[in-house]
Amino acid sequence: MPHALRSHPFRAAGHLAGTLGRRAARRRGRLAWLGVVLLAAAALRGPLGVALAILALMLVVDAMVPLPGESWSEADDRFWRLVRARRREERRRRRRGLPPARLDVLDDRGGWASVAERRSLGVVPIALDSITGTVEGAKAGLFDARLRPDPSAAQRWKGLWMAQAHGASLPPISVYRVGTAHVLRDGHHRVSVALEHGAPVIDAEVVELRRHGAGAPARALEA
Repeated sequence: MPHALRSHPFRAAGHLAGTLGRRAARRRGRLAWLGVVLLAAAALRGPLGVALAILALMLVVDAMVPLPGESWSEADDRFWRLVRARRREERRRRRRGLPPARLDVLDDRGGWASVAERRSLGVVPIALDSITGTVEGAKAGLFDARLRPDPSAAQRWKGLWMAQAHGASLPPISVYRVGTAHVLRDGHHRVSVALEHGAPVIDAEVVELRRHGAGAPARALEA
């Protein structure tokens, strides 16, 4: 069983428990205010009582419907936490004389990949920790080897984070399968967001690449 399928459910459970705890705390606070306002509205009459009753109704709606501002704030927190973690790791690697950990880059317009045998496998779930590379050199700078984003990815990343947090159905990503690894063709932001949400797998449109007369290499960039 892939490592992600063993470890990510626990990470997902942790994220879910934290999120539910924060939401429950906010909801308890709103309900407490609702109780105070209802008591005040019942005790008072006239315009002030009506105003308090309207305020109570607004608090009910607020308690039932998540506020976009809160979701955006949480997305912002999650994004910058990833950016900071990426920067800390890059500093540690520099101190050890190592380059930043990058995604492998597979050139599918030249070299063996451009003439490889291709077989479409359709849309299937793949383990997120099997994604090790990209076909876009620019994306290898925008995301590190653990798909943590660069600050320039902020707007799109946070928008997708909110969409997934609210249960939106996102389209499958697109990958090449090379041996047991997967190389991103499209969907870098979606993968980064799914990892942050603690998902172990993601739906992907998979095209398998195989060399003529040989098995696929163990890694995307193997000569």
